[in-house]
Amino acid sequence: MPKHLVIVESPAKAKTIKKYLGTNFEVVASNGHVRDLPKSQMGVDVNGDFEPKYITIRGKGEILSKLRREVKRADKVYLATDPDREGEAISWHLAQILKLDDKNYSRITFNEITKNAVKNSLKNARDIDMKLVDAQQARRVLDRVVGYEISPVLWEKIKRGLSAGRVQSATLRMICDRESKIEEFVPKEYWDITAVLKSADVKKAFNAKFYGTESEKQELNDKETVDKILKEIKGKKAKIAEKKTSKRVKKAPLPFTTSTLQQEASKQLNFSTSKTMKTAQQLYEGVDVKGHGTIGLITYLRTDSTRVSDEAEKAAKDYITENFGADMYSENGGREKDNKKIQDAHEAIRPSYIDITPNEVKSVLPRDLFRLYQLIWKRFIASRMPEAEYDTTSIKFDIGKYRFTASSSSLSKAGFLSVYADKDEENEEEAGVSFEKLGKDSVITVEDFTSDQHFTAPPAHFTEATLVKTMEELGIGRPSTYAPTISVLLNRNYITKEQKNLYVTELGEAVNKLMTEAFPEIVDLNFTATMETLLDGVAEGDVEWKTMIKNFYPDLEKAVKQAETTLSKMKIEDKVSDVPCENCGRMMVIKFGPHGKFLACPGFPECRNTKPYFEKTGVPCPECGKELVICKTKKGRRYYGCSGYPECNYLSWSLPKKETTETSEND
Repeated sequence: MPKHLVIVESPAKAKTIKKYLGTNFEVVASNGHVRDLPKSQMGVDVNGDFEPKYITIRGKGEILSKLRREVKRADKVYLATDPDREGEAISWHLAQILKLDDKNYSRITFNEITKNAVKNSLKNARDIDMKLVDAQQARRVLDRVVGYEISPVLWEKIKRGLSAGRVQSATLRMICDRESKIEEFVPKEYWDITAVLKSADVKKAFNAKFYGTESEKQELNDKETVDKILKEIKGKKAKIAEKKTSKRVKKAPLPFTTSTLQQEASKQLNFSTSKTMKTAQQLYEGVDVKGHGTIGLITYLRTDSTRVSDEAEKAAKDYITENFGADMYSENGGREKDNKKIQDAHEAIRPSYIDITPNEVKSVLPRDLFRLYQLIWKRFIASRMPEAEYDTTSIKFDIGKYRFTASSSSLSKAGFLSVYADKDEENEEEAGVSFEKLGKDSVITVEDFTSDQHFTAPPAHFTEATLVKTMEELGIGRPSTYAPTISVLLNRNYITKEQKNLYVTELGEAVNKLMTEAFPEIVDLNFTATMETLLDGVAEGDVEWKTMIKNFYPDLEKAVKQAETTLSKMKIEDKVSDVPCENCGRMMVIKFGPHGKFLACPGFPECRNTKPYFEKTGVPCPECGKELVICKTKKGRRYYGCSGYPECNYLSWSLPKKETTETSEND
């Protein structure tokens, strides 16, 4: 029988796909990219036609040898890399490096790794789409020339080892602009007055907020005004001026896109954007589920579309009707008409098998995979359900010549809320108060008045979730770039994260200042968004990619030359640690590399000593009394170890309480 070869990116994906294909199919993995631009040089012919010079990625020799052997034995080759521009480019690179033009080969794509999807992709095999390849090449070359032209300026003017990037620098500017607004914010005083009311027609006392007069709303900006009003209404009775009842609806949420998944995973699960994507990748490529073997549990994770396939729509309808009732499926649930550009017409992120519930996989999935799968599954089910409905009552009270308002809301129809409610879901039944029996004849007594002073708050610091949301709204980057961009800014120490908030470091401020002064176009948000639109145009065949680069590069080159001659140096001192260099005695300094902080001797290049940096906890070791430090496993999980290692081998996943360790020492 003919032998078919399917090439994917990852071994996990290969294992999942293999089970759906016959014995005459071999499935192998390229382990991601096989070619890229060289690290030691720009790798782009900026003096010619901007042709990129690709080289084989170091360490890929053995994998490529295996792929060539498999290609030689195969009668037909299918390139099954991810269904996006980067995946299309990987397939093209594989075709080039494996010389597939001499073979019978095709490109196949699937949005979910299920038997039907994989089988259908074979029936719809096609040629490599060079428009998508060119769009990815344009992005890669554009980012390369920006980085390799500007980074040396940062090295010369600030410090070595810094980097600039097109999306990275624009995102840093967004964070810096927000920080400036916070610093410049001038709080304004305002007050509120609350009337504590009571009626026999309401079970317990309730609050009414000061509004103003019958004719207009009144602002309370100072204590004098508040005291004057309190004096006027003291001892006055309250009466109902107006009562309104109405229905309020809350629409079902849309199924997840990359951006909204990252936002909700941050809010509900406390996941970073990079952790969300890494976990979702595992769910997409395949996990072992008892009774099913290795299967992909979710659809492709890089998308800005909320569209759902007809097959998935029918499966959702059948599942909801059977398990929740026919009235719980809605034809008009979480759906929207997409007017924006959608990356490669992907589907929303949803479960691949709607009948594999979170409860079914809870015992076999690691905790993080289970929690993210549960979030995706519930969100998709909820998106196919009807809206939630509330009965609301609003009442206006007159106390003297002033008006106060109160409202209550109770859930009358749960709809999608029976399955999914986000963490910020408001408490709709306000403290259990019901105004149903209150009417014009109700006797209302005033129990008390309270007044409180407030000050307007500055804009909130960005979190990873709100930053991704803003990037999406402004068109800065695309679904595949949100998490990597934030990771680069954190790893380069341009920004830091405390709890969930993102803060700009001194280094980040210096880089942003230089970029804003010397390369205003690069950090201009509208320009960055326009470049993304042009890249979309390349993918659609409307823009020639090299023409796009040629039009951009001369202005960049001119700005770099001007910056080299006109900008003054910005001195950013490395933070000095309390650790002496054992080679030369100098106090080592804290530096930042691709993998985070490390200690280096300031005597470089004479002394090249470096060592790991461990953040101190201020908590003594329960065994020897030396200070515990924060360590990380290869997978990034945090644990605590003794700074006296290797003499003391104390390790713990959790930080002991300081009081406990001190007590044990005293004992």
